[in-house]
Amino acid sequence: MLAPLQSTYTIALNPIGSSLILNSHLQSVSRMSSSDVLASPSGVDVSSSPKSPLAKTQQPDKDSKPVTKQNPVPASPPLHGLKLAPHRELEQAQQRGRLKCSSCGGSRMFFCYTCCSLVGVSQQEIPSVKLPIKIDIIKHPSEVDGKSTAIHAKILAPDDVTIYTYPCIPDYEDDKVVLVFPGPGSVSVEEMTWRLQNLAVMKSAASPDEEPSPKRPRAEETPGATQQAEGHTSGATHTEERGGEAGIEGQTETTGACPLQRVVFIDSTWNQTTRIITDERLQALLRVELKTRKTCFWRHQKGSPDTYLATIEAVYYFLKDYQELCLRQEYTGQYDNLMYFYCYLHTLINKAKTTAGRR
Repeated sequence: MLAPLQSTYTIALNPIGSSLILNSHLQSVSRMSSSDVLASPSGVDVSSSPKSPLAKTQQPDKDSKPVTKQNPVPASPPLHGLKLAPHRELEQAQQRGRLKCSSCGGSRMFFCYTCCSLVGVSQQEIPSVKLPIKIDIIKHPSEVDGKSTAIHAKILAPDDVTIYTYPCIPDYEDDKVVLVFPGPGSVSVEEMTWRLQNLAVMKSAASPDEEPSPKRPRAEETPGATQQAEGHTSGATHTEERGGEAGIEGQTETTGACPLQRVVFIDSTWNQTTRIITDERLQALLRVELKTRKTCFWRHQKGSPDTYLATIEAVYYFLKDYQELCLRQEYTGQYDNLMYFYCYLHTLINKAKTTAGRR
C-alpha cells in the first residue's frame, strides 16, 4: 500500500492489496481490512423553505406549493471513465474456474501471485503498460500474497516494476528517489519536483571537487530530437515552469528536468508498516503523499482514513499526478490499464456482495 501499500499497501503509497483469488476475496469480504468504498451522496431537499425560522412549525397555507424532494443524485461509479482493455479474457477465465499454476502448482485464477505469472489467461489479451519511471515495491514478509494488489503492477508493467520482500531494500540515491507514504513531513506530488531539485543542488554544492556535468543541449538543438514519447523509461525532461502564485514560501527558485528516477511503495497492512517505514535505509528519502485521492478498495481497514490507498491505487494515482503536475503533460489514460485487474475484481466482488444482501 505506498502511503504504505494497503494490504499490499504502499504504497502512500497506502496499503492493502487485493486478493487475486475470487473465492478468497468473497470469503474474506466480511473481514474487511483496507480502504473503504466511496459513499453515495444523499438526497437534496430543493423545496422552497420559509424565510422565518418560526414558520417551520406552522401549517402551510392552502395555496402554498407542496414540499417536494428531488431524487438522490446518483453517485459516479468508483473508477468510472478509465480507458481499459476489454475484460473478455478475464470473464472467460472466470467461467473456466481456478487452474493450477504451471510453476508452483498452486490453485489460481487469472494469475499466480506467488510466481508473478498469468494462469489460464493469454498474455496477448492482457494489456502491457510502459511507465515513465521505475517502481519499487517493498513487501512486508507477513503480507498475504493473495490479498496484495502489488502483483497487479508487476504483471501489467513487468519491465518497470520490481517487488522486494523486506528486509531486502536496495540502496537509493536520496535526490533521485521518493517514498510514497502518508504522514507528517510528506509533501504533495507537485511540491516533490522542486524539493528534489534543491536536494540535487545542495548535494552538488557539497562536492566542489567533482567536475560539473556537461550542459545538456535543448531539444531543439539536438539533431533528431523528439518530445518524450509515451512509455519512455528515462528521466523526465520537461522543464517545470512555476508562477508566482504557484510558488511555495521558502522554496529555492530552480528550473530544469525533474531528477526523479524511481518511486518506492510499501506493500503491507497499515498495522505492519511501522517495521518498514522506520528502517534507516528509507529515512533519507523524500516522502510523498497523495492527499486528494480516495480509495475504493473493497476491504476497508477500520480506523484508517479513506485517503489510505491500496498499493495499485497508489501507483496509478502517483503516475497520473506525475504526468500532469511534474511533466506538465496532458493525461490521456496512458496508465489506466494498471487498474485492469483491480477494476474487474472491484465489479465482481461488489456484485457478489449485492447479491448476498450486504449492500
